[in-house]
Amino acid sequence: MSSKYSVSLEKVVTDNSFEVLFTPKDIGEVYISSTEVNRPGLIFTGFTDYFDADRIQFLGLAEIEYLSTLGQEKKDKSLERLFKKKPSAVIITRSLDCGDKILDFASEYKVPLLRTSETTSSSMASLIAYLSVELADRITRHGVLVEVSGEGVLILGGSGVGKSETALELIKRGHRLIADDAVEIRRVSAKTLVGSAPDNIRHFIELRGVGVINARQIFGMGAVKLTEKIDMVVQLEPWEDNKVYDRLGIDNEYANILGIEVPMVVVPVKPGRNLSIIVEAAAMNNRQKKMGYNAALELLKNLGISDDIVSEKKELETIDSF
Repeated sequence: MSSKYSVSLEKVVTDNSFEVLFTPKDIGEVYISSTEVNRPGLIFTGFTDYFDADRIQFLGLAEIEYLSTLGQEKKDKSLERLFKKKPSAVIITRSLDCGDKILDFASEYKVPLLRTSETTSSSMASLIAYLSVELADRITRHGVLVEVSGEGVLILGGSGVGKSETALELIKRGHRLIADDAVEIRRVSAKTLVGSAPDNIRHFIELRGVGVINARQIFGMGAVKLTEKIDMVVQLEPWEDNKVYDRLGIDNEYANILGIEVPMVVVPVKPGRNLSIIVEAAAMNNRQKKMGYNAALELLKNLGISDDIVSEKKELETIDSF
């Protein structure tokens, strides 16, 4: 699947430790735009329909052995059929000898030729996972991303509401910072969002009255992390006396980010509230819910009113569906 984003082949080679056998130009000027890869067995047999030249092609043991069973003329035609399509790159796995013919066709049709020592399946799986992140749909949100007890918590809220201060206190309590101020969010699958910090502000936190600090330098490597899956959203907002806030947590709220529904809690902020402990408790409570335990429902069950609440909730959901 082609993406509106692209990644340079140079970065792909560096991050995946590929060996460069041939490149028609500086690999920093070659870009990959598809998250999918392919093994060109069908095109070797002559079926060229639906071939996607944007995909990186893999030549493994099966492909190389198949080519060796062909006569020289058929082998040349099979290789020419592939390279003539000008795929974005061809990768040879298991450190196999590519032979002069493959190198000649790569040079003739100006197709980058790479090699890896990994097996074909593991190399393809690794590259698909890598490209899914690098080419994922993304947005940047103003907020803070922290890892709290293994949960990725995205803290949102207006300027000056206390996001960075909360993150700092969480770091002191043994949790880890991923991003402050700007969080780059990528949709890496139909169900998963991953957040990170832009390279130029990674590990920095802005504290009003103090200035900018480097969390990694002050608290050490254990206090920071490069990326984290977003498991929940905590929305901080100034306390409003006339607003009714959820006190039980029976109804689940969600934030829609890049088309994915993420569990969300709204936390009102006022003097005297310890936000870091509240966020910590919200993260652990969210984890318990994912494991099938809901404290609010258990409390209602102990009070003997859970059945009525659940029935009423199901009735309202049925009405809303029409």
